[in-house]
Amino acid sequence: MTYCIAISLDKGLVLTSDSRTNAGIDQVSTYSKMFRFSTKADRCIAILSAGNLATTQCVIEQLNRDLREDNETSLNTTHYLSDTADYVGDVLSQRIKRYSEDQQSGFSPDATLLMAGQIKGQPPQAFLIYPQGNHITTSRETPYLQIGESKYGKPVLDRFLTMKTSLTDAATCSLISMDSTMKSNVSVGPPIEVLIYETDSLAFKHHYRFDTEDAFLINLRREWGNKLNQAFKEMPRIPESFSTDSAAYE
Repeated sequence: MTYCIAISLDKGLVLTSDSRTNAGIDQVSTYSKMFRFSTKADRCIAILSAGNLATTQCVIEQLNRDLREDNETSLNTTHYLSDTADYVGDVLSQRIKRYSEDQQSGFSPDATLLMAGQIKGQPPQAFLIYPQGNHITTSRETPYLQIGESKYGKPVLDRFLTMKTSLTDAATCSLISMDSTMKSNVSVGPPIEVLIYETDSLAFKHHYRFDTEDAFLINLRREWGNKLNQAFKEMPRIPESFSTDSAAYE
């Protein structure tokens, strides 16, 4: 399983991903799900992946090959990020279709991607690209996108993120969201990667990788748990005089 987050704010982007691809009694496999590309100086693009590992690796290789061979269509040739998302979606859907033609019973080649970045002269954006190749983007009301095991980490994002949130606070929020997911699902796990992009910098300058025993990650988990426990203890309690009589609900 996987959990990845892309946050798009006024001040830039925050991308967060786990690295666990398989969790079982006797085997845990880890692969980075965050990919940064060597593009022209007028753009900066990164992709997060969830789903079939073979599919995502082939898609990333095709994108890099198109860059190396200076093909007519590549991450370097699009004029808008929405066009870039269309191109990446085409590569993804074609690869899935190719594998689907030869699939055996129970095999699914599907994958989902988060693409984020900026092209000079345009605002930074994030897109969720579906296996069919179509995509959606963020909004001012919902400035984040998720793929993979999204349900456990969603509440904290809904409560604290706005377009005005600072990049540092957004990164902290994403790590708390990731920790909440890891707490409830062991198939999501470290190393955790965080990429922070500042609007108009056109460079990924801030990349962090947190292993299982990383002191910062451990402290964040402990402090968040302590604060939640304290908040719970301070919550109003049902009055002792509260009636359980059915008439009280009429």
